[in-house]
Amino acid sequence: MNVLFLTHSFPRTEGDAAGSFILRLAVALRGEGVTVRVVAPAAPGLAAAEDIEGVGVERFRYAPRRYEKLAYTGNMAGDVASSWTAKLALVSFLGSDFMHAVRARRAFEPQVVHAHWWFPNGVVGTWVGGLAHIPLVTTLHGTDVRLARKVGIAKPLFGHVLKHSAAVTTVSRWLKEETEALAPGIHPMVAPMPVATDLFEPRPGSARDAGRLLYVGRLTQQKGVEHLLYAMSAMKTPAQLDIVGDGPNRQSLEQLAQQLGVASRIRWHGQLSQSELPEVYQRAAAIVLPSMDEGLGLVAVEALLCETPVVAFDSGGLRDVIQHEKTGLLVQPGDRTALANTLDDLLGRDGRGSQLGRAGRLYALSAFAPESAARRYAEIYRQVLGARTS
Repeated sequence: MNVLFLTHSFPRTEGDAAGSFILRLAVALRGEGVTVRVVAPAAPGLAAAEDIEGVGVERFRYAPRRYEKLAYTGNMAGDVASSWTAKLALVSFLGSDFMHAVRARRAFEPQVVHAHWWFPNGVVGTWVGGLAHIPLVTTLHGTDVRLARKVGIAKPLFGHVLKHSAAVTTVSRWLKEETEALAPGIHPMVAPMPVATDLFEPRPGSARDAGRLLYVGRLTQQKGVEHLLYAMSAMKTPAQLDIVGDGPNRQSLEQLAQQLGVASRIRWHGQLSQSELPEVYQRAAAIVLPSMDEGLGLVAVEALLCETPVVAFDSGGLRDVIQHEKTGLLVQPGDRTALANTLDDLLGRDGRGSQLGRAGRLYALSAFAPESAARRYAEIYRQVLGARTS
């Protein structure tokens, strides 16, 4: 079976974190007899066509190079909302994506089109699938559901894409519930994305830094890093913090750290490659994820695979990963005092929550292994093809 992936985030090189879970799925699907080809946006220094880990990728240009800033930033919706240049680039993006997807469809002859994120890829997927009478599978990852919920003009288009999809999947139960509330009559299937279980693993015999906390992710308002900084300032334990990631809020967060008197205990690492992440997980006493309405939280899964205890807000798809006092610790969303107390408690425990990490790894292996995700999606593809022929 051939399946065409449409996505605006995909690794630009081997080891790139952008859309790495989509690459993991594409690679694992080979074991299910599914061959994947990917259509994704261009970026500086990338070939128009290439193979990454045996997966064929076609990259499309959509604007003069200095204006090709919509993809790989994690802030497409915000950029488009605030800039007319970005709005024009988006129109070109949709057109170029469609043309390249049609060209890939003719050359590759897929039986299924699989769009990751309903916008912009699901929109393009409805055009490609409708033109060639190919079933469309649309996967919702979280940011796209927030877009449909917050931007009035997006909601009708959201419903249109889902109604024209042969199957809709979400990466968490929370996203399924959100989708059903936004689009009555649509009932998605829960099918998480995979994590590289061969890369993220504990390091036998190595000692963790007993007072070192970790945050990994984008530095945006939704990720809630400011809650972690306030909690650090209130903790009894003078913990250190590694912040891995970048984003539009970095400067304001650095200023806040100075104001709270915790800047000297924080290291800002910027974006790291996938191959660099296991070491920071393995070194940390715990990872903290203070985000709200997280689609799933694959960072939490990566941490658990490394047996790193996770402390997170009890919000969104993180509930699918963290079971309180079983695979991690959950805190009432936005409660900075409770977050500080929970971190002090964890760092003061005998073994510092190591049993949470061990239990979490077993759960993550069973639920998020590439083989499990590939079996689930191969089954979905066969279901929509069977429905089309019956």
